[in-house]
This record gives sequence, C-alpha cells and structure tokens, in this order.
Amino acid sequence: MNSRHVSDAGHPDRAARDITTGATEAPDTRAERRAENESLGEMFARLSKDLSTLVRQEIQLAKAEATESAKQAGAGIGMLVGAAIGAIFVLLFLSTALMWALGSVMHLGWAALIVAVVWAIIAAILVMVGKKKLEQIKGLPKTQETLEEIPATIDPRKETP
Repeated sequence: MNSRHVSDAGHPDRAARDITTGATEAPDTRAERRAENESLGEMFARLSKDLSTLVRQEIQLAKAEATESAKQAGAGIGMLVGAAIGAIFVLLFLSTALMWALGSVMHLGWAALIVAVVWAIIAAILVMVGKKKLEQIKGLPKTQETLEEIPATIDPRKETP
C-alpha cells in the first residue's frame, strides 16, 4: 500500500480507501482469509475430510434410493408372478375344457372353458399392471443429480463455505 491509501488499523473487515479518488478496495473474501491463515496441510486435511463426508452422504443417498427402487421393482415383479400363475391356470382350464369337450356332450367342457377365459382376462390385467409398475421405476435420480454437481463443487475457482 502506498501513502495515498488509508487503512483502519485493527479492523480487517474494513477496506482500504484511496484518499485521492475516494474508491475502496474490495474486502477479502472468507476463502482469501482462509488461504492466508491456513497451511497447505490444513487445507488438504479439510479437503480430505469434506470429500470423505461427501462420499459417505452420496452412499447413504444411493442406499435410500436403491431401497425405494427395489420396493417398486418387487411390486412389479409380484404382479408379473401373479400373471404367470394366471397363465398356468389358463393352460390348466383350457386343457381340462378340451378334455371334457372331447369326452362328453360338452356341458362340463363349456363350463371349464368359461372359467379359463376368466383366468385369461385376470392374467392380462395383471400383466398390464405389473408392466406399468416396472415402468415407473426411476432408478436413483437424486444420487445421479448430486453426483453431477460434484465436479462443480470441487472446482478451485469457486468459493465454498
């Protein structure tokens, strides 16, 4: 600083003023003050700690989202299993209907065929509902979003608290 600048000694928050123009210098930012007062080792220790915390938080978020996605997948798979059981009944009743239709005068056979058609409708509904449930699974959207923010957070040109 030259003789044209006046500084309020003892007050680091106050900026130096240029007597001739009345202009003031911008006060030091928190990051600049930290850079002046912390050693390189302290900065790396803080970086290591912050990075470790960030990674732990990302893992916790991924676990939470994976649990939710697994629940949705379980519901969809349950519907598809129900559809598979329905399909087994369709085959069972169609086979029984064919057997009775060929072996008798058709009274019991037609009844078995009607039951088989009902099971076919139920199976079709379960397939559609199960498929819709599986399509609703979004994966890990929050984890993906925060992972995309990490490079910007680590950027040395940006001030971090």
